Amino acid sequence: MTRRVLITGGSGYLGRRVFARAAAAGWEPIGTYVAAPAPTADVRMDLRDPGDVRRVIAEVAPDAIVHTASGRDRDDWPATADGAAHVAVAARGIRLVHVSSDAIFSGREVHYDESALPDPVYRYGAAKAAAETAVRAIDPRAAVVRTSLILGDGAGAHEVLTRDLIAGRATGALFTDEIRTPVHVDDLAGALLELAGGDHAGVLNVAGPEAVSRYDLGVLVARRDGLDPAKIPATSLAALGLRRPADVRLAIGRAGKLLHTRLRGAHEFLAG
Repeated sequence: MTRRVLITGGSGYLGRRVFARAAAAGWEPIGTYVAAPAPTADVRMDLRDPGDVRRVIAEVAPDAIVHTASGRDRDDWPATADGAAHVAVAARGIRLVHVSSDAIFSGREVHYDESALPDPVYRYGAAKAAAETAVRAIDPRAAVVRTSLILGDGAGAHEVLTRDLIAGRATGALFTDEIRTPVHVDDLAGALLELAGGDHAGVLNVAGPEAVSRYDLGVLVARRDGLDPAKIPATSLAALGLRRPADVRLAIGRAGKLLHTRLRGAHEFLAG
């Protein structure tokens, strides 16, 4: 019997890849959207409306839910934080995989394993931390996946920004002192589907094994795409006096033991 997976945010960057990977793996994927339908999302669901969330999940009756959706902007608390709680409540008895973020950390500790407690320093991180807390309290059996920068297939936000900066279509610069553990979108999608079909409960870090600055990541993207890395404008958080998490590295030792999906480093998956 074919298993059905509901992918919230099926029209988004990660949601589209989860949908495609699910279909290839023999799942019946169903994606949700809030603004405009897409080939990977034809069911409208407003995360801010608990009644709408309950209705959609009851009608779809999935075997698993992969919650990739978040707010339409980074300050959308009702969708990001409250929406995750609405999904967890409506999903009682259904396998739930919730996607969280390294934005929940301040960077003061640099290295973060699954036992690390959130200490966000800006609103989006606080909303994602609240979402985690809600999901874990409502459904202790859910998998809560903390991840980092997502890219790799050319359509990631960091890849688009790098090309736009080089071409002069965007203003700004890439930070030399903002360090993350980027993950390929396909690796993350594969890991989420593995977890959807499994029974891991609690937090799991799913990111790349390699720490890279946003600027160095841009250099790798430019080289892969045959562009001139010297045209990438660079700056630093310190130079601009910005209060943002600087060095946040997710430890993935547990994921390496638990998952069959191999998590590649940025130098490998952006090698061209």
